[in-house]
Amino acid sequence: MADMSLIRQTANALVARLKSGDLSPHDLLDALEARISEVDGKVNALPTLCFERARDRADELLKKPLDDRGLLAGMPVPIKDLADVAGVRSTMGSLIFADNVPDTSDLLVSHLEAEGGIVYAKSNTPEFGAGANTFNEVFGRTLNPWNTARSAAGSSGGAAVALATGTAWLAHGSDMGGSLRNPASFNNICGMRPSPGRVAVSRYSQVDGNLGQEGPMARTVEDLALLFDAMCGEESGDPVSKPRPQTSFLDQARSGWTPKRVALSRDLGITPVDPEVAQIVEAAARRLEDAGVAVEEAHPDLSEAHECFHVLRALSFAISMKPLLEAHRDKLKPEVIWNIEQGLSLSADEIARAEHQRAAMFRRGLEFFETYDLLLCPATIVAPYPVENRFVEECDGHKFGNYVEWLAIAYSFTNICSPALSIPAGFTAEDLPVGIQVVARPGCDGQALAGGKLLQDILGHHDLLPIDPRS
Repeated sequence: MADMSLIRQTANALVARLKSGDLSPHDLLDALEARISEVDGKVNALPTLCFERARDRADELLKKPLDDRGLLAGMPVPIKDLADVAGVRSTMGSLIFADNVPDTSDLLVSHLEAEGGIVYAKSNTPEFGAGANTFNEVFGRTLNPWNTARSAAGSSGGAAVALATGTAWLAHGSDMGGSLRNPASFNNICGMRPSPGRVAVSRYSQVDGNLGQEGPMARTVEDLALLFDAMCGEESGDPVSKPRPQTSFLDQARSGWTPKRVALSRDLGITPVDPEVAQIVEAAARRLEDAGVAVEEAHPDLSEAHECFHVLRALSFAISMKPLLEAHRDKLKPEVIWNIEQGLSLSADEIARAEHQRAAMFRRGLEFFETYDLLLCPATIVAPYPVENRFVEECDGHKFGNYVEWLAIAYSFTNICSPALSIPAGFTAEDLPVGIQVVARPGCDGQALAGGKLLQDILGHHDLLPIDPRS
C-alpha cells in the first residue's frame, strides 16, 4: 500500500532519503499514482501518465551505486507537454500532434534524467503554450484547485496545479511572457524564469533565441532551487547554455543573504493592476522591513515593453510555426494564427526597432540594479479569473488591445533578461492566491532565490500545501 504521508513532505527531505537508501523511487511513484487517482480527475493537471516507463527507469537507476544516482536520485518529475519525452505521447496541446509519440527526448529531459529525475507524467498546457489559461482541444481545461471554477493560468498551468494538489513535488515548466510565474501566482506555489542560458534545451528554429526559457516549479523556494540545480548545466546541443555555478543554487537560496535595499512597484508604470492584488503585494513586500531591509517605491523605465515584446514574440512564432500555419491552419486556435500572422507581416524596420528597444531597456535595467538589490512587484495583475474566459480582457477599467497585453508585468522582465521568481504573497477576500514577483539583476539567479526564501519564510503561505480541489 502506498505511503500517502510522503505527499506532504518536501522534495529536499525526500531526496535526502533517496540518497541514503532509506527510500526507493518506487515508494514515491506508488504514492503519486494513488494521489493522482484521488484528485486529478477534479482538476485535469496531468492528462498523460507514463508510470510503466517511470518504473523501468527507477529499476535502472537502482542498479547504480547511491552516489551515482544524480542530484535528484530518483525523484519523480512531470514534464510540461511542450517538451518531447521519448516513448510518451507528446502533443503540445495541439490536434496536429495529438497522436505524436517521439523516439527521442528533448535535451532538457535527457539532462534531467541523467541527474536522476524520473518522468512519470506530462502536464497540461495551452496549445503551443500560447495564452495564460490552460486549455486545449486535445485534453480540455485544467482547473484551479483553490476554486475549480477559476483559471489555473498558464502556460505551465498543469504543472502548477499538480504541485498545489500533491500530485508532484517538483515540476518542469517554461516561460516566455510569464508562463512559469502566472500559474505560480494563481496556485500558491513557486515558479521561476531563470536568466537566459541556465537551462539547456533542444534548438529547432532559433539557435540563439532567448525569449522563451525553461525553468523550475515547486511548493517552496528551496525545493525549486533543488530542481533548478538539476536542470542547469552546459550541454553541447545548446550553444548558449552556461556551466553550473560553483555554488549550487540550493546553497545560494539557503545562504542567509539579505538584501539591503529593494524596490517596490505596484504596476511598473506600464499596466493596470487590480487594487486588491496591488494591496496584497505591497503589504507582503513591506514585511521585508521587519528584517531590516529598506523598501522603496521605484522601478526602471520599461515604457517600451509592450511594443518590443509584441514584435519579438510575433517574430518567434513566425520563425517556428510558419510551416504549421501553411499545412494545418484549420487545426490552430485563433490566438496562435494571430501570433504567426503578426510575425509574418513585420518589416525589417519594426524588428530592428524592437531589438533597439530591448537593448535600451536592458541597459536601463542594469543601471537600476546598481541601486537596488531586488525589485518586488505583482507576479500577475489579477487573482484567478473565471476559467471560461480565454484571457483577461479588462482590469481596473482598462480594456486590453489583445490577449497578451495583460501579461506585461511579467514579460517586462523577459525583455531585460532578469531572473524572476513568483512566490505566494497572500489571499484575496475570496480566498484566491496572489503571487509576488522577486526580480534580480541578469545572471543573479541566486540572489532572487535567497531574497525569495527570506520573504517566503516571513510570510509562511507555502505551508498550506498540498490541498484537495475545492469546488
